[in-house]
Amino acid sequence: MDPTNRDSMMDEARGGALPPGLTEEEALELQLELTKVDDEIQTLKQVLTAKERHAGELRRRLGISPLSEIKNNITKGWHEVQSSNAYLTASATLEDISRSDAYKKTQETFSQAGQLTSSALSTMGSAIRNRFGEMRNSATFRSFEDKMSKVVGSGANGDDERPPPGNNSAF
Repeated sequence: MDPTNRDSMMDEARGGALPPGLTEEEALELQLELTKVDDEIQTLKQVLTAKERHAGELRRRLGISPLSEIKNNITKGWHEVQSSNAYLTASATLEDISRSDAYKKTQETFSQAGQLTSSALSTMGSAIRNRFGEMRNSATFRSFEDKMSKVVGSGANGDDERPPPGNNSAF
């Protein structure tokens, strides 16, 4: 090893001072090992990048689009979820619940409540429709309707359906 490189590494290993319980020789060995591992990491990153590029090129040549990859990943992930212990346990629990008497009674009660609500709203709608029909046929409404027709029909040329400007006090 080059003595100047060794001195440089010792300075770097020390970072100014040696950690307690570590000799200069041990610090130097650790620094050499760290440098070697960092170099290996850099090499692995470069190899991985090259392999990812190559895989991308192969996918492109095979006609595999990023969208189809996402679709496949989602499908695979969903299959993994469905076969997981947590999913299977939850699914079994829900099946047990849906077979229980309490669930069946609750479902029946909600079904009846929905039917009653639907019937009540239908009846209420019919009553309101009938009441509006009665109001429309009443003398008061007809009188009001006649007055409104006169106000609307009193335009300058007779066929204008809007009230004249400034005369909005028909009510």
